[in-house]
Amino acid sequence: MLDISALRAALLAWYDAQARDLPWRTGPAAGKAGQRSDPYRVWLSEVMLQQTTVRHATPYFLSFTQRWPTVSDLAAVEDGDLMAAWAGLGYYARARNLLACARAVASEHGGVFPDTEHGLRALPGVGAYTAAAVAAIAFDREANVVDGNVERVMARLFAVEAPVPDAKPELKRLAGELVTDQRPGDWAQALMDLGATVCRPKGPLCDRCPIAAWCEGLKTGAPETYPRKTRKTDRPRRYGVAYVLTRGDATALVRRPPKGLLGGMLGLPTSDWRGNPWTDDEAIAAAPVAGAWRDFGTVEHVFTHFSLTLRVLRAESNGEGDFVWTCPEGLAALPSVFLKAAKAGRDRLV
Repeated sequence: MLDISALRAALLAWYDAQARDLPWRTGPAAGKAGQRSDPYRVWLSEVMLQQTTVRHATPYFLSFTQRWPTVSDLAAVEDGDLMAAWAGLGYYARARNLLACARAVASEHGGVFPDTEHGLRALPGVGAYTAAAVAAIAFDREANVVDGNVERVMARLFAVEAPVPDAKPELKRLAGELVTDQRPGDWAQALMDLGATVCRPKGPLCDRCPIAAWCEGLKTGAPETYPRKTRKTDRPRRYGVAYVLTRGDATALVRRPPKGLLGGMLGLPTSDWRGNPWTDDEAIAAAPVAGAWRDFGTVEHVFTHFSLTLRVLRAESNGEGDFVWTCPEGLAALPSVFLKAAKAGRDRLV
């Protein structure tokens, strides 16, 4: 039988000594003293960290909290300003949900986050994981917080043979068996830190693991093979055309529709993205304005569910069309797929 009390004591003691210093945390010492992390900062960090590393998300978090130090400040921002600040974090539906949630907290809850999982789940864009994370870390609620790091720890700790994603419900159930009402916020963060720094996806540092004595995956001699994985299918490929329309140093941008991929973001005008390449005649016909369009090669970009090949065409503006004209420095705020295409069209001017 697994000695849950001993395992928890070992991991929490390790966390007390080895906790990562993150700008959205108060740290284990403060937690023991009854000081909790700001719910706004916890929520913001958790949304940013979905599909993003700590290293990549941290400068965005610092910038956001400097510009908008409270959820009410964030709620008051214009949609376009928020989307521009989010550019580079990817998965732009998160930014739209972020703003919807901030506005709901500000208008319906007086700028104060609900302090239970149930209340948090009722907010727009807040799913089961985020609600559990905010409830545990910010309010010390007894919540089962399971992200990718925790899934990996559970898969190795219990040597779960079922492959992910099918194993996800079992991994969540196993993680739930270890949760108690004793320091639930620190427990959640301890598991996250263990997965991020010791029980890593590749090259786990088992000799440094505080719970190695209980790890069934380590006993197999191949802990790095957990969690088991199903064979990935190839991403489908789509093709499109990006149009770099210039007027001197300025580049024409358009606001994308609010719904759909990269919704609400400023970007280059593009054709539709489809399953077969665009011919020269089709690419010219789909251009936003008539002009002397020249071919500047292709750029590649990978989204979660498909890969994209974009032909890049460039022309000088003839004064037609309704565009947002942007200086070269402003292009840095574009989503990375459009930044690649803009660089291809502008860097190779002849």
